[in-house]
Amino acid sequence: LRLADVAESFGKGRELDFRPRGAREVRKAGHAFIEMKRRIERAMEQRTTMLNGVSHDLRTIITRFRLSLALLEQTPEIDDLRRDVDEMSRMLEAYLAFARGDSGEPASAIDLRALLEDVRTDVERLGGHVSEVTLEGQATVTVRPDAFRRCLFNLASNAARYGDTIAIAARKEARWLAVSIDDDGPGIPPELREEVFKPFVRLDDARQDAGGSGLGLA
Repeated sequence: LRLADVAESFGKGRELDFRPRGAREVRKAGHAFIEMKRRIERAMEQRTTMLNGVSHDLRTIITRFRLSLALLEQTPEIDDLRRDVDEMSRMLEAYLAFARGDSGEPASAIDLRALLEDVRTDVERLGGHVSEVTLEGQATVTVRPDAFRRCLFNLASNAARYGDTIAIAARKEARWLAVSIDDDGPGIPPELREEVFKPFVRLDDARQDAGGSGLGLA
């Protein structure tokens, strides 16, 4: 049971102190798990190092584009190019976030109410209108902060793109956290709701024209 608990915690990004005990076969399984865990962590570290190098190089190029555009005379064509560069930057961040996954970020306790208010602020900067943010239950939750914030922001910004009014509600119970982001947009047909969680999937022509990478919910 102890080994199962440690394996489950590792899968959720939590670290638990574990020393194999018990019968010989149980100890062997425990040592095998520890070695597997080390290999996974090494692979994750190598991937993170590679992605950091790639992201640095690509961000440098995008920054040069922005500086060059800032030195040019401001015309409608330059404004269009600037928007294209901004879209490239957003797509790059989405690709990198998808490639990194969430496994490299440790879970920690956060103030959920403060995070929801931050998401509200970010969405309203994009022109969205968040009518209310509500929280029931305990405000402190244990999550992967950056990944969780990115998930909520992706949902809320998507709601702002297709709807006029957004309501964010969270409910914390003993073992569960439920967050709903409700909007008055057209919604997603029930038969396509599983599709939106697949990488690079865009649902229709209207959404294709709205920009984005198709990775927001992947």
